[in-house]
Amino acid sequence: MKKQNWNNKRAILGRYGFIVVLLMLFAVMVIFSAGKIIFTVEGKKWREVGEKETVIRNRVILPRRGNIYTYDGKLLATTEPLYSIYMDFWADGIEKDTLAKYVEDLSVALAKKFPDRTASQYENVIMNGWTMREKEELRIRENKEKKIDKKVPIHSRYVKILRKDISYVDLKEIRTYPFWNQRSNRSGLIAEERNARKKPFGNLANRTVGSVYKDLEKGGASGLELKYDSLLRGVPGVKFRQKIQGRWMDVVEKPDEEGWDIITTIDAAIQDITERSLREKLIETEAESGTAIIMEVKTGEIKGIVNLDRMINGDYAEGNPNAFSYMNEPGSTFKTVTAMVALDDGVVTPTDSFYVGDGLFQYNGKWVRDHYWRRGQDHGYLTVAEGIAISSNVVMSKIALKGYENNPARYVEGIDRIGLRKRLTWDVPLNGIEGTSSIRFPDDKTNYWSKTTLPWMSFGYETQVPPIYMLMFYNGIANGGTMIKPFIAKQFFDKGKMVENVKAEVVNPKMCKKTTLEQIHQMLLKVVEDGTAKVVASDYFTIAGKTGTAQIASGGAYGGYYVSFCGYFPAEKPMYTIFVGLRKPKGVPSGGGMAGMVFKNIAEQTYLRKARLDVEACKTDSTLHKQPTLKNGRWDRNRSLLSSLHFPAKGPAETADWVKMKYDNIAYRSEAIVLNNALIPDVQGMGARDAIYLLEKSGLRVNLIGAGKVVSQSVTPGQRLVKGTTITITMR
Repeated sequence: MKKQNWNNKRAILGRYGFIVVLLMLFAVMVIFSAGKIIFTVEGKKWREVGEKETVIRNRVILPRRGNIYTYDGKLLATTEPLYSIYMDFWADGIEKDTLAKYVEDLSVALAKKFPDRTASQYENVIMNGWTMREKEELRIRENKEKKIDKKVPIHSRYVKILRKDISYVDLKEIRTYPFWNQRSNRSGLIAEERNARKKPFGNLANRTVGSVYKDLEKGGASGLELKYDSLLRGVPGVKFRQKIQGRWMDVVEKPDEEGWDIITTIDAAIQDITERSLREKLIETEAESGTAIIMEVKTGEIKGIVNLDRMINGDYAEGNPNAFSYMNEPGSTFKTVTAMVALDDGVVTPTDSFYVGDGLFQYNGKWVRDHYWRRGQDHGYLTVAEGIAISSNVVMSKIALKGYENNPARYVEGIDRIGLRKRLTWDVPLNGIEGTSSIRFPDDKTNYWSKTTLPWMSFGYETQVPPIYMLMFYNGIANGGTMIKPFIAKQFFDKGKMVENVKAEVVNPKMCKKTTLEQIHQMLLKVVEDGTAKVVASDYFTIAGKTGTAQIASGGAYGGYYVSFCGYFPAEKPMYTIFVGLRKPKGVPSGGGMAGMVFKNIAEQTYLRKARLDVEACKTDSTLHKQPTLKNGRWDRNRSLLSSLHFPAKGPAETADWVKMKYDNIAYRSEAIVLNNALIPDVQGMGARDAIYLLEKSGLRVNLIGAGKVVSQSVTPGQRLVKGTTITITMR
C-alpha cells in the first residue's frame, strides 16, 4: 500500500517537473526573443513603428513675432494666433449615429456665428466628410482583399469646416456647440494654430511699417517688417506630440524665443493729419501719386510719412515707398543747394544782380526759361535773393556759369561738401539706385556730362534726388547747419527690456559757413513772404521754405509735372521740417498752390496740437472784452438775457422793438433801429432768426451764407425796397 502511494506521488511530481521545465524553457524563449527584439535591428524597427503610433517628433513651435509701436505705445503691427477649423472623420470615437443626431443643431449654431454659409450648407459639408470616409473604408476593404496596402489620404481624413481662420475667443465658443463639446477624439474637431499679422490702426503708415508673407515663417516682405525681420521673427522652438490615454499631448523640448519689439518715431496723430491733408489734395488735383514727410528738426525723428498712389479704381492707397525711392529731377527746391554752394564759395552775395529781361536766356543753343517768359514782362535785373524768391531759372544758371563754367567739378564738390551725394541706407529697404541721390560729376563716365549740364543742374534738372534727401537738406538748414539722417526705428525691446535706443546719425556737422546759413534762411523766408509761396504763409507762425516745379522725364521726352514744397516752421525757432511732393497733378502746376497748401495744413494742425504757451504768454490781455458780445435784434430778448446775467443795461431804446447793442466798459447800451417799410432794413450784427424775419417781413427773398451773426448784406441798408428782390446775407 505504501509502495503504491509512493509511486503515485512520483508520477505526480514527474508531471509537475515536466510542466516546470516547459515553463522555464518558455520563459527563456520569451527572454531570448525580447532580447533579440531590443538589441537587434528588428527591435529598432518595432520601436520606430511604436513611436509613429504614439509620438510625433520635431514639430516646430513658431515664436511670437515682435510688435511694432508708435512712439507713444500705439500698436502698428502685432501678432495674434488664428485657428483653422477642421474635422477628422477618422477619429477613434466618432460615430455616425451621434453625428447625424447633432449635425443640424451644430450647423445652425455655425451659420449664426459665421454667416458666410447657411445652416444647410454647413450640414452638407459635414455629412459629405462622413460620406468620404465611408467611400474610403470601402476602398480600403477592397484593397485588402487585393492585398494592396494604402493609407487614408489626408483630403478625405481632414475636412476644413470654416472658410476663414478664427480667433481664440471664437474657438472657445465653438467648443461649446453641439457635438463639438465632446473630447476631440469623439468630435473630430481639430484647431490648427498659426500666427497672423494684424494692424490695429488699419493702413496707418502701412507702406512704412511694411508687410509679411502670408506664410509667416517666411518673414517680412517690405518696410520695417523686412528691414528688421531677423529681430522681429524670434527663434523657433521644438516640441513633440505624444499620445497618452488616447489623447495627444504637446511636450516642449526646446522653448521658442519671442521676437524683439520695435518702438518707432511715428506719432499716430501727426501721421493721421499728414495722410488726410495729402489725400485731400490728391483727390482735388487728381494726381498720380503723392508723398508727405514730417520730421523733428533736432532729433531727426520722422513723425509722419505718407506714400499714396492712385489705384486702378481711382482710390488712393499706400503703394510704393516714394519718400525714399521716387527718383525724379527735383526742380526748383534744388536752387537752394546751388545758392548755398555759390554763397559759401564767395561766387556771389545775396545782393549781386543778374539780367533776366523777359525770362529767356540762351546758352550753347539751348534756352533757359523762367516761368513768366510767355507774358513778355521785362524784369530787368534780379538779385540772388530775388531770384530765389521768384524761382528764376535764369538767375540760377547765370550764378552757376559765373562761378563754375570753367571748373564745373568745383560746383559738384560744393554739393559733396553739403553731403547730398552720400550713400545712405534707410529703415525702408530699397534696391538699386533708389534711395540715394544721383548727381552727375564731370569726370564720371557712367553719367554723361554735356556742355549744358551745369546751368541745368543749377535749377534742379539733369540730376535725381529722392524726397528724403531734400527733406534732410532743408532740415539741416533749420538745424543750424547740422545735417542729420531722418529715421523711423527708435527703440528695440527684448522681453520688455530696452536693448537699443537709436540716435540720429550725423551726416554732416557743418553744411556751410554760419554767414551762408543765415543768408539762405533769410532767402527762404522771402519765398513765403513775397515769392512763389505767398499762399503758404500762416497766421500762426512764420514759415521758411522753397517751392519746386519740375517736368517729368519719360521715354526721352517730358510729360507732366512734379510739384513740391520743402520747408520748416516756426522759422525763428524750427520744430519740424516737412516735404510734400505731388506727381502729375491736373491743372496749372504750382509748388506753392498745390504741395505748399498740403504743407500749410500739416504744419498748422501739428503746431496747434503741439504748441505749449509759457506763463508769460498766458497773462490776461488788458484789452480783452470781459463781457459777452450781444447780437443786434429784438430788445425784449436782449433785456431778458441781461437781466438773468445781472448785467446793467442803459440806453434810450427802452421802448424800441429792434435795437443795436454796444458795450462801453460800464454797461450795455441799446440804440433803437428805425424801420421804414419802403427802405431796405439794416440787419448787420443780428442773428439768423431776427435777420431773416425782418427781411422776409419786408417782402424780400433771403439767401443765407455761413453761421453766427450777419457781417454783410448784398443790398445796402436804406436803399429803396423792391418786394421780391433776393438779398444775400453773409454770416460769420
